[in-house]
Amino acid sequence: MDNLFVSNHPLIKHKLTKLRDKDTDPKKFRELIREIAGLLAYEATNDLQVSPKDVETPMATAKGFELQEKIGLVPILRSGLGMVEGVWELMPSAEVWHIGLYRDERTLKPVEYYNKLPVSPSVGLCLILDPMLATGGSAIATIEVLKRWGVKRIKFMGIIGAPEGIGLVHREHPDIPLHLAAVDDHLNEIGYIIPGLGDAGDRMFGTDY
Repeated sequence: MDNLFVSNHPLIKHKLTKLRDKDTDPKKFRELIREIAGLLAYEATNDLQVSPKDVETPMATAKGFELQEKIGLVPILRSGLGMVEGVWELMPSAEVWHIGLYRDERTLKPVEYYNKLPVSPSVGLCLILDPMLATGGSAIATIEVLKRWGVKRIKFMGIIGAPEGIGLVHREHPDIPLHLAAVDDHLNEIGYIIPGLGDAGDRMFGTDY
């Protein structure tokens, strides 16, 4: 499928297996989310623009490079927050903006309750961060907010996707690359990914009662 990039990295596969395990505690779950996010960000940013830059080593002048593009991170609250640190470890200068969405449990549609974006975008690329791409509703809503805001380049970065959500995002926004660690089998009747890992936010913050 065009614009779908599923990682085949052994470290991601290993860490994702631990992440899925129902016995993984919240502390370890958060660590794994952060680590997987960093590995995915490495792959999702392989087309960033760089410009030449010379630096002085202890021995001589070396030709090098520096990033040209400013990066914006848009974690979808709340579970997207767990992915920010992993990306920040690679790109500490990345700006972070927050968009709050919750899923109406009756309609399974996203409802926007928080939007803290500057007046105009100041970055070349926005990475939308959300561990689970389930129905696709939250991803589409966030993409539409960013496009109306004026962002030119947008990528979605998640950990597990369902075919239903992937298909919907591709139909609505075929220009948006999707970077995932895995694509699972299907959604169940209440919109959870199967086999998935449960509710990422609840497991991350220890609120799964």
